[in-house]
Amino acid sequence: MRGYLDIETSFEGAITVIGLYADDRGCIQLVGPQVTEVSLYRALEGLRTLCTYNGSRFDLPVIRRRLGAHLAAEFESCDLMLECWRFNLKGGLKRVEEQLGIQRWTKGLSGFDAMRLWHRYEAYGDGEALATLLEYNREDVVNLKRLDGLLEDLRRCG
Repeated sequence: MRGYLDIETSFEGAITVIGLYADDRGCIQLVGPQVTEVSLYRALEGLRTLCTYNGSRFDLPVIRRRLGAHLAAEFESCDLMLECWRFNLKGGLKRVEEQLGIQRWTKGLSGFDAMRLWHRYEAYGDGEALATLLEYNREDVVNLKRLDGLLEDLRRCG
């Protein structure tokens, strides 16, 4: 079974949110103190493949460095960014989504905005900032599944 994984980080490089989507469990988000190696492995239980966007260069190394979990050695890894390149779809996830017509409620937000939202939540207890950050991350992982489906269609068409 495939799971779709995306992390958010703070300005200091700490993992603030781990988002995971899989058909059998929906969206799971580990937030702040819930971001532990044990909780991550519980969320990943039963998955065989982890799909990310630029995860081979960002998400998976950060998880290994911060949590000690070597996911690239324990799961099959599918970096959808590399798959996109095969079809001349270049840019970050949001740019590729636009090229393919994938919509999002958090349009216009970036990874830098995610760091700012976490800072507002941590520093000022801004619940609205946290809610926006979680929606941004949820859309990332759900849209990874959509992107994977569109790439599968492109693979079939040659």
